Amino acid sequence: MTDELWRECARHLLLVATAVGTAAALGVPGGVLLAHRPRAERMVLGAAGIVQTIPSLALFGFLIPLRGIGGIGVRTALVALTLYALLPLLRNTVTGIRGVDRAVREAGRGLGMTAAQLLWHVELPLAAPVIVAGLRTATVTTIGTATIAAAIGAGGLGVFIFRGVAMLDTPTIMLGAVPAALMALAADLALGRLEHRLGPPR
Repeated sequence: MTDELWRECARHLLLVATAVGTAAALGVPGGVLLAHRPRAERMVLGAAGIVQTIPSLALFGFLIPLRGIGGIGVRTALVALTLYALLPLLRNTVTGIRGVDRAVREAGRGLGMTAAQLLWHVELPLAAPVIVAGLRTATVTTIGTATIAAAIGAGGLGVFIFRGVAMLDTPTIMLGAVPAALMALAADLALGRLEHRLGPPR
């Protein structure tokens, strides 16, 4: 049982890290683009918001029949988890970039900064705490949602939860639920500290 627990913990962490990493790679650049395109922002965030309203098991069910994306196993789970993690990253990146004071932007332009220099040296550093807050939300939520991935054969700590439910065995359920909760708490604390560190001095 111990070997299986460690194996499923590792699978769970890999699912979460891959999904959140992919969502960040898409969501942060996407949010930067959307911050300067209000019409596109409403459409994209609206679509991402609709995905968030779909129950996770239902989303897995919708994705399984899709050729090239779906199927039983890790691939479908990663697509679904990435979609769920995308909204907070997109939304917080847009909010962070738009929250940069116009006077600061004008000062940067006055110093001769290009748009790219302004983004990398002014906007992103100032927006970083808000973006990390979105990453924090996405990570904690994904750790919990990833337990459902076991229902489609993707492994993870949900294996013990579903097994325990089928056996009406509370200790087996706890074997999956407790490590998942501890992972979420650890991620929340670590990213909370990073968010605080990137924020303005208090």
